Amino acid sequence: MTTIAVEGTQPVYRDPTRSLEERLDDLLARMTPAEKAAQLGSAWVFQLADGPALHEDRASLLLGNGLGQVTRVSGASSLGLEEAAQLANAIQRFLVERTRLGIPAIVHEEICSGFMAREATVFPQALGIASTWEPGLNEALADDIRRQMRAVGAHQGLSPVLDVCRDPRWGRTEETFGEDPYLVARMGVAFVRGLQGADLRDGVIATAKHFAGYGASEGGLNWAPPHIAPRELRDVYLHPFEAAVRSANLRSVMNGYHELDGVPCAADRNLLSGILRDQWGFDGMVVADYFSIRQLVDYHELAADAADAAATALGAGLDVELPSTDCYGTPLLKALDAGLVSWEAFETAVRRVLCAKFELGLFEHPFVDVAEVAKVTAAAPRRLDLARRIAGKSLVLLRNDGVLPLPPETGSVAVIGPNGHEARHLFGDYTYPAHVEALEEMRQSGQNVFSIPFSDSASIQGAHAEAETVLDALRRRLGTKVRFAPGCQVDGTSRDGFDEAVALASEADVAVMVMGDKAGLTLDATSGEGRDRASLDLPGVQEDLVRAVVATGTPVVLVLVCGRPAASAWVHEHCAAVLVAWLPGQEGAGPIADALTGALNPGGKLPISYPRTTGQIPVFYAHKPSGGRSHWKGDYVDTPSSPLYPFGHGLSYTTFALSGASVGRREVPWSGSFRAEVTVANTGDRAGDEVVQLYVRRRRASVTRPVLELKGFVRVGLEAGETRTVTFDVPAGQLGSHGRDLSYVVEPGTLEVLVGSSSRDLLEAGAVTIVPDPAGQPAVKAFDGSVSVR
Repeated sequence: MTTIAVEGTQPVYRDPTRSLEERLDDLLARMTPAEKAAQLGSAWVFQLADGPALHEDRASLLLGNGLGQVTRVSGASSLGLEEAAQLANAIQRFLVERTRLGIPAIVHEEICSGFMAREATVFPQALGIASTWEPGLNEALADDIRRQMRAVGAHQGLSPVLDVCRDPRWGRTEETFGEDPYLVARMGVAFVRGLQGADLRDGVIATAKHFAGYGASEGGLNWAPPHIAPRELRDVYLHPFEAAVRSANLRSVMNGYHELDGVPCAADRNLLSGILRDQWGFDGMVVADYFSIRQLVDYHELAADAADAAATALGAGLDVELPSTDCYGTPLLKALDAGLVSWEAFETAVRRVLCAKFELGLFEHPFVDVAEVAKVTAAAPRRLDLARRIAGKSLVLLRNDGVLPLPPETGSVAVIGPNGHEARHLFGDYTYPAHVEALEEMRQSGQNVFSIPFSDSASIQGAHAEAETVLDALRRRLGTKVRFAPGCQVDGTSRDGFDEAVALASEADVAVMVMGDKAGLTLDATSGEGRDRASLDLPGVQEDLVRAVVATGTPVVLVLVCGRPAASAWVHEHCAAVLVAWLPGQEGAGPIADALTGALNPGGKLPISYPRTTGQIPVFYAHKPSGGRSHWKGDYVDTPSSPLYPFGHGLSYTTFALSGASVGRREVPWSGSFRAEVTVANTGDRAGDEVVQLYVRRRRASVTRPVLELKGFVRVGLEAGETRTVTFDVPAGQLGSHGRDLSYVVEPGTLEVLVGSSSRDLLEAGAVTIVPDPAGQPAVKAFDGSVSVR
């Protein structure tokens, strides 16, 4: 970082020896209303830049009163990392040296699959990271993102996605950590800690999104209203956000686009102020999801005009408008003058933004040392290794009749499918190539707002051309015995390639069919934001291609490169093996090939239940006693009511046995904790990983409770024949729910404790009775316990 030198007597707000409150008070007292409003606004990088350089005329127009945030210097331009750092410095220099008060801006970026930038590594998408069941990997990923972002002058990342998703029709399922609030919270807290670091002066502000209930929409449709009861909202959909606030000191929250019971989240004071701030004590910034304040007028038809929308959002507790200044510019000042929103609310929002800038150390260090970018580049091998490790641990073996791993004596292998030789299809929707495609599509359709630094989109796409395909990776391992035919495209109706694919399969010893999605935001994408699906069958004619290859009698190994649970039950049941890779990123092909050939033993587990058919949705393990089946018959007329694969499921090339499950103390005060132990043994002939999962079940309470609730887990690596003991310590404060008055309560009563390898394969460990604390201590909500392996 480069420190700014200030000559002469410094104003209080520039004196780092003064307290934060003193500095804030001093700066606010010096600011005009227009300068304050500017801190609540933002500008796209392409509004400020002319290629890699600052556009002086635009900067003078947009930055004269200062600026709150700059939107995606790296992610919305064609700049390399070094050029992005130089442009960020130029923007900050204008603000520091050529505005009256010299207040730097916060630069934010998208980081759902790693730092979304031209030369950055594409990591596995979040659903795959959740499948590792290793929060530590997510923390390591976020720490790496932090280092890259800080090197190029970025300070806030728009992640993690903490939406609990129980409807995989929703296109953004891939961006989530799955269906369970505890698992989502564990993954989210780890990410926040890694990104923000021990001190924000070296950290990056994490932004939890989309607050709240966004992933439970009508019909799985993006931006559609969810129908969530108040208790379910608190027990399930708010839980990961509360954990991030209380356990990881989360510094930013982004509202959802949707409404809750008639109130859009951007206008919901009870949500943004009452719950988030008053109940949880959150004191960071609330930032608008892109264009969501204007949507109060145009989409929700709630506000009359921009001034009304600004007043409504600001009054609800929404501090910053993204991605550019619209309603929080002149309309906000008009709303203030007209008394539509209080000056106190306005000043409070400005104070929060300035507080974040002081916490980030921007007043002392507004510039970056561009030479530091070289260190980011030099760390690429380590970063690629992390991406490869996460991708390998994210693989979930759903079924296997023994065909996998492919033995060395395997003869010919037919690789078939539209994702077999397409590296781009390994990437999730919030990756740099996917957003380049979206911007190009918008520009070609005549939407010229994005007509900036993308001067050579072909070369931008080529920035990730070095990513290996599954076909290439298999050929590196198996040589010339591997032949390829795509058979069809991801989407579309053409069967022109069927004959070639079927002929190839007929001559092979095994057919590896690499099928699934193309994730993105464009019309040809089948997964991603705005790409919701009414069916979970494979897109286009892929299902028909699988049927045709299965009919040859050649064993079929199905590799699913997809953004959600995919393929019909028929496809799964007629394939010899099914390996789901989700969207594993640019290093994903190698681990897939390693898993197919046995160099890697899959150990991932499902973070989301796998439906048999779309008509089951929602299907999830933590349903209520009255749910999960048709009473009194149980199943649907035409299909079982159970999922095809349960939450937490995943096979291995070895076998594991759990035994000796037990609980320690049987009576636990609600201020205490209980201990559960289980022995896990690798009973097979090769090393592998097992994810040991702890669940509780409570049958009697003042409100109905789920039939199972995940409360602990650990991934354990075991050599062949090795045995280890896993010990969980679970605080009683983790076992409550929101009662009839919606307050959190840990009620006295008995819970069953179960441990196992999935939500379906469980051992009873015993029962624990929660009792009032003998010293009169109140029950306090807890978000996690501890686990040890010996």
